[in-house]
Amino acid sequence: MLRSMTGYGRAQAQIDGRDILIEIKSVNARYLEQNVRINRNYSYLEEDLKSLVKTKTARGKLEIIVSITLLEGKKADIHVNEEIVKGYLDAMYKFNQTHNQLLAMDNDAIYDEGRLCWSSMLQLPDIFRVEKAEYDEEELKQDVLTVAEQALDAFITMRETEGEKLAEDVQSHLQYISEQVAIIEQEAPNLTEKYRERLSTKLLELLGNTGIDEQRILTEAAIFSEKTAVDEETVRLRSHLSQMQALLKTNNSIGRKLDFIVQEMNREVNTIGSKIQDVNITTIVVEIKSEIEKIREQIQNIE
Repeated sequence: MLRSMTGYGRAQAQIDGRDILIEIKSVNARYLEQNVRINRNYSYLEEDLKSLVKTKTARGKLEIIVSITLLEGKKADIHVNEEIVKGYLDAMYKFNQTHNQLLAMDNDAIYDEGRLCWSSMLQLPDIFRVEKAEYDEEELKQDVLTVAEQALDAFITMRETEGEKLAEDVQSHLQYISEQVAIIEQEAPNLTEKYRERLSTKLLELLGNTGIDEQRILTEAAIFSEKTAVDEETVRLRSHLSQMQALLKTNNSIGRKLDFIVQEMNREVNTIGSKIQDVNITTIVVEIKSEIEKIREQIQNIE
């Protein structure tokens, strides 16, 4: 199914005492770009997450946000850095001895007769040492990838939903172009006869009934016909329309291919416009170019 390059997917699960939340979102990009936002303690998971996303995504600028929170039961061990505390006490004692004074003895005092108050102690740097509970990195990786799979599935589903809408819109433009090409195919062969009639009328106005060389008129008409023939261009244009129709029904990454076909369509239409100066067909050419531009804008969003 056709996919848009914009999308969003989210999944959350509580596994083995952890709350794991993963979000994936993307915008348009020429190639695949991935940015993983994750706590540096779990940065070893980044490449595995990128590899997983790459299996189902070919283009787009993706942001993968990973949040891992410990739940109750996965407690960390907290220790007091006794040497640092002793250092604070010694420094304060020396300060008091030097200045021959004691700090106020109340609940808010930092130092009270050789003791640190807990309320103040909590504000001092490096007082505590936190040792996180041991965990199995491989087990955590599998848990995170399981949740990532769910987020990726939701992300792909949204891309496909958006892609279906894009395909419908592009199809409508292709149908309109096909109808306009049919008009050109019908009108173009009549241009030579119209030219011959205009040429004959002009010569009659200039020369009257004498001196008109019918053979010369036919020769000029033949030259005009050759210069204004657009059969090859319309055939190639219809071929491009068919190719694009077929690609829109595939499940592959087709954005760049569609972009190339649009360029080729523009080339054929420009050639038709330069060959034929008829007002009606020129108007049709302008309409077709407008439709091609609408298609070009839409396929910028296709993976």
